[in-house]
Amino acid sequence: MHIRLAILFSGNGSNLENILKKLHKKKVKGIYFEVVLCICNNKNAFGIQRVEKYNLKSIIIDHNDYTKREEFDEVLVNEIQKSKIDLTILAGFMRILSPVFTQNIKAINLHPSLLPLFKGANAIKQSYESDMKVAGVSVHWVDESLDGGEIIAQKAFEKKNLSFKEFEDKIHILEHQILIQAIIETSEKILKENNV
Repeated sequence: MHIRLAILFSGNGSNLENILKKLHKKKVKGIYFEVVLCICNNKNAFGIQRVEKYNLKSIIIDHNDYTKREEFDEVLVNEIQKSKIDLTILAGFMRILSPVFTQNIKAINLHPSLLPLFKGANAIKQSYESDMKVAGVSVHWVDESLDGGEIIAQKAFEKKNLSFKEFEDKIHILEHQILIQAIIETSEKILKENNV
């Protein structure tokens, strides 16, 4: 049983590297995972260097080269379909995707808050500054709404008296745990649906 993964990223790429380290060319629960495609929309992203450590190349598709969101998404879809990907992971990919993408690609996204709260790019800060006693991370299916697809997994922790730096570090630790678990569980479901 083989799962071909694509990872889409925009920046630092710590979650991207976590996937490469823990799943790429490894067998987990009887499934052999292989990252066959890494796509970045930012030619200056540090994640590109992380990808090279694993003898992989990033494909740079700059959204600024396209006038319409749908045109950019079409190029993404073509690349993913060409590589016969089973599951696409958005790991810090800072784009809202149109139906051109969401209706053609099975993708999951990692988000640093307990959805449906604190959607969008400033989730960590908003979550930290809120009067909620807990915070956390979510993995969800990607649809055309902002951070709005069906939730696959969540992990929470008590905020207590954490400094912002401690809070942010805690979020990143949880992200690394939950994303790997969600990829494995989602892959099991995909294989089951395909009767593999």
